[in-house]
Amino acid sequence: AITRVAEHFSKNQRKSLIVMATGAGKTRTVIALSELFQRCNWAKRVLFLADRVALVKQACNAFKRHLPDSSPVNLVTEKDEASSRVYVSTYPTMMRMINEMDGGMRRFGVGHFDLVVIDEAHRSVYQKYRAIFDYFDSFLVGLTATPKDEVDRNTYSLFDLEKGAPTAAYELSQAVADGFLVPPKPVEVPLRFLRHGIKYDELSEEEKEEWDRIEWDEEGGHPEAIDAAALNKWLFNADTVDKVLETLMTRGTKVSGGDVLGKTIVFAKNHDHAMFIQERFDKNYPHYKGSFARVIDNYEVYAENLLDDFSTAEKLPQIAISVDMLDTGIDIPEVVNLVFFKIVRSKTKFFQMVGRGTRLCLDLFGPGQHKEFFYIFDFCQNLEFFNQNAKGIEGSSQEPLSTKLFKTRLELLESFRDMDSPEDAILKLDRELVGTLQGVVQAMNTDNFIVRPHREQVEKYREASAWEKLNPVNFAEIAHILAGLPSEQAPEDETAKRFDLLMLKLQLAVLNADKSFVPLRDQVIEIAHRLEDKSSIPMVKEQQDFILDIQQEEYWADITLTMLEEIRRRLRDLVKFIDKKQRNIIYTDFEDTLGDIRPVPLRGVMFATELTQYRKKVMHFLQEQGNHIAIHKLKRNVPITVSDIAELERIFFESGEIGTREDFEKAYGKQEHLGLFIRKLVGLNREAAKEAFGVYLSRKTLSANQIRFIDQIIDYLTQNGVMDPGLLYEPPFTDFSPEGLDGVFSDAEANEIVSILDAIRKRAAA
Repeated sequence: AITRVAEHFSKNQRKSLIVMATGAGKTRTVIALSELFQRCNWAKRVLFLADRVALVKQACNAFKRHLPDSSPVNLVTEKDEASSRVYVSTYPTMMRMINEMDGGMRRFGVGHFDLVVIDEAHRSVYQKYRAIFDYFDSFLVGLTATPKDEVDRNTYSLFDLEKGAPTAAYELSQAVADGFLVPPKPVEVPLRFLRHGIKYDELSEEEKEEWDRIEWDEEGGHPEAIDAAALNKWLFNADTVDKVLETLMTRGTKVSGGDVLGKTIVFAKNHDHAMFIQERFDKNYPHYKGSFARVIDNYEVYAENLLDDFSTAEKLPQIAISVDMLDTGIDIPEVVNLVFFKIVRSKTKFFQMVGRGTRLCLDLFGPGQHKEFFYIFDFCQNLEFFNQNAKGIEGSSQEPLSTKLFKTRLELLESFRDMDSPEDAILKLDRELVGTLQGVVQAMNTDNFIVRPHREQVEKYREASAWEKLNPVNFAEIAHILAGLPSEQAPEDETAKRFDLLMLKLQLAVLNADKSFVPLRDQVIEIAHRLEDKSSIPMVKEQQDFILDIQQEEYWADITLTMLEEIRRRLRDLVKFIDKKQRNIIYTDFEDTLGDIRPVPLRGVMFATELTQYRKKVMHFLQEQGNHIAIHKLKRNVPITVSDIAELERIFFESGEIGTREDFEKAYGKQEHLGLFIRKLVGLNREAAKEAFGVYLSRKTLSANQIRFIDQIIDYLTQNGVMDPGLLYEPPFTDFSPEGLDGVFSDAEANEIVSILDAIRKRAAA
């Protein structure tokens, strides 16, 4: 990957690229890139950006270990040091620092960094933080462990790359096959409640009595059943958690001679779920209480200290119960068990979580006894889901609420301007919209580095005259440039802003006679209904009659934009008093049923043992087909044709003997020339290799050294089928001369040898 990076920057005009690397490979890539750029004098200062404090700390420690002379600085916790060559920061910290002024000068100018490295480049860096990358005039490298087909199109566009085509990619399956990471042993553990929910009729008589005693809701009702989705969200069943913990403690990988459970991450659904897991663990295993299993999430005040302890082999906790915090980025080689106690439907997220267990760990089980695999205990059918839905379900990045409001107001204004003869009421609403939008623009600070590049447009639309006559080009300019820029208006209550957005959408629905009107109207009626219960609050009591009117069906019969605007103005500051709907947490102890625990494959990733077996199958197949005309041609250095390639594809992918094309590409990647690939596997007949050099040898009187050199080439071709001329300048060919080919042969002779190798290659690539 580093070689590809160096070639990219030395040969191409572009200053950005993206590298796909797995876990620990990303750390090594960052270190190697920084060293490469500094040694080549391409970069005096390097900036590494990550999205979490823990990842920044982890990266800074890695720089201190491997590049101590670079004096790395963690900008989240330390001061900028003039002697530093490597700076590590979170995105928000860097956004703030770029805007900091000292004596009229920015703390970091546009040329302060020569190389910017982005960690976790698959995330919403494009939408949230692109301004950082546009600001610095530097080389830009993005790192991600996410499969290349899952990275967002906008992320690729940030690096001027075609979607799905990173500069360099080193996939998880390849890293496992090469021995740099370890594979998982996925285990499916079915629990009845987590799959089918809890049904009253299926409970014992004693459990039915417990069910009847539970206060399920304020009305005192008793449901017939509880859906599986409720478990671990607001209903926590002790026996379900106990069975999960028992499975882990009895079947999980042990260390310390098999006496202690190895480092384990339990992925919990939410904070309450995590705390309940820890509570049940402490009750069931009192000798471990308080330290062996700990919740590590954003609610924990000392989460960073706990994470440091969990990352240290000799320290407790052994079990980290995580809510999002350990899902990605954390590099702990000692982790040998992963427990999926929550549903995951994003392929990107799932494989990031799986990656927490893939790190190599030497001597983990004693001298010479290395970590060779890790367990995945899946209690929530994630393995089953991804085996059936290879791509998973991906979410979309959301626009900020302020941007949505700005764009919706602008869309409403454009609708008003499209009217031929608007009424006075519409003209009044038009003026109010313009006043609101213009106010947002006037509060944009042109000294802000995000706003500054768009200063011309900001200053233009600060003026009232610019809003008088807007054409489609103006509307597009405002929407695409100004809508997403930060404004320094006084902050407003979020619930009020969300109500504004709801009412603006309602106004658009009325204007466009859109079918969304009914569900939007019903949301407003529900809000009014819930406000009715807050009449003890003076502000709400003042509007009580109006609140009652809104709930009547006749109020909406001939609704107008002005009436909707009145609702917005009169209720926007009241919605904050509404209680958020929240289910009471219910704790139960019904007996759950544990099904058969069984190992399952993880489709979409082919790991070391599978790859080895598949490649053996391919080689055996080629040996059996050795007399096939196309394979015979490849071995004898006879030029193959397009029809030969078609026949090879038929016997390879249609015979069914070596699996599908997908299986083949998982093992070997996409091959541009199938004939060339097969030649590399079967080699070249030795007599055919000699014959390729026959004419050359017959016309030359060679020295003993030159003859041995040619024999070495023939040996290589016999084994590997084709040869890259660049290998003639590496060992063992440099044993004949430090200059390799050029030191043994004249320029003309060397060129002729390279031409022969090129001809051999071309005969296998139709």
